[in-house]
Parts: sequence; C-alpha cells; structure tokens
Amino acid sequence: MTCLSMQLALDHGLVIGVVPLAVGVVLVALLIGAVWWGRRRQARRAAPPRPGEQPRLPESGPVGEVRERREPAEVPRSDHRLTPHQLPGFGNQGTRRAEDQAPPDEGQSGAFGSGGPSA
Repeated sequence: MTCLSMQLALDHGLVIGVVPLAVGVVLVALLIGAVWWGRRRQARRAAPPRPGEQPRLPESGPVGEVRERREPAEVPRSDHRLTPHQLPGFGNQGTRRAEDQAPPDEGQSGAFGSGGPSA
C-alpha cells in the first residue's frame, strides 16, 4: 500500500465512525429538546378542577330521564336538488315533539331477526 492509499483508508474509517456518532448526538439533542418543550407546554396548561370546583347536583335533586317521540323537520320541496348549505340550519335540521306520544306497537319491527314474534 502506498502512503496515499493509507491516508485515504484512515480518512474513510474516520468518516464511517464519526458520521453515525454525529447523527446520534443530533438525534439525542432533538429528543431531549422535544421532551423539554412538551413539559413546558404541559406546565402552562390549566390544572384540573379541585373538588370544590366540581359541578354539584341541583337543589331539586337529579334530573330524571325524559322519554318522548320526536319527528324530523320537513325538508323544503324544490324543483332542483338542494345541497346542505341551502337547507335551513345548514343541513342540521332539528326535530320537534311528535303529536302522538304513544309508544310504537310491539312486534312490528322492520329488521330480520330483531326479536319480533315468530310466525
């Protein structure tokens, strides 16, 4: 081996050993910085509410469940197809209380195998 090839071999070995080390140091520094930044953001967040700040029951007691039948609002009739942004409420149609509040008849389900009476 000549002197020049020996110097090139040493430089190549140095590059093979130093480059991964430098990349590793940069990655570790980035990870440490990400953890530090995340902890700073976490420290700036509002603390969870203390027991005295928790919601309380109303004086009248717990609110009971309300069961009622609802009917969807009617879709406006038009000669052309309406897109959601053309509908009232931007397509989020509300419901109204049904006039007939009687529960639906038992045994008149529309799905196969839904537990209705067998024929």
